[in-house]
Amino acid sequence: MALALFDLDKTLLGGDSDFLWGEFLSEIGVVDVGEYQTQNQKFFDDYAKGELNITKYLAFCLAPLANHSIKQLNKWHQQFMLEKIQPIFLEKAKKVVDMHKKNGDRVLVITATNSFVTRPIAQIYGINELLATEPEMVNGEFSGKVSGEPCFQIGKVHKLQKWCRENNESLSGAYFYSDSCNDLPLLELVENPIVVHGDKILLNIAKQKNWQCMDWT
Repeated sequence: MALALFDLDKTLLGGDSDFLWGEFLSEIGVVDVGEYQTQNQKFFDDYAKGELNITKYLAFCLAPLANHSIKQLNKWHQQFMLEKIQPIFLEKAKKVVDMHKKNGDRVLVITATNSFVTRPIAQIYGINELLATEPEMVNGEFSGKVSGEPCFQIGKVHKLQKWCRENNESLSGAYFYSDSCNDLPLLELVENPIVVHGDKILLNIAKQKNWQCMDWT
């Protein structure tokens, strides 16, 4: 039995849930379409190049959560799941998750995208344990700020190590599936790094390190 860790966006999913949430908010008129989509695309491009300023990005993407009630956000999220997430659900990814569960491995999603957006997505893959960037809550509503360290780059390693200590788990034999060069700190930490739908930077590194590469589309 080992840990089987899965990145979410462009790994388990055939797209990026964080980017699509921003697009969804624009489409339903919650945010200014032109300005928001332009900023959303720029941050998305920076992420792909491994140059994302996570502090600025989180201030941008968490702001809409603070402007609406949890009840309204949950209602929108249900619509988001139907319109944006179901079309990019990957059956092959679900089969890999199920294989690990059948083998007795403990499966987790570990993602930079915030937990409000991602928890319901992880659950449709049958994964109930999630490590994500946590939006701060004040008096039962989102504040627009981050709680603790973002689950991004080395922050993923820190969150996972803390989780392992709290859950008496070991990284011995652990698997980590990811598409992104931003996840190199964690890919280099585990015994079984597996690249799925890798970006150009990560594929070049995977070739040098002889890491397994997969495609679930």
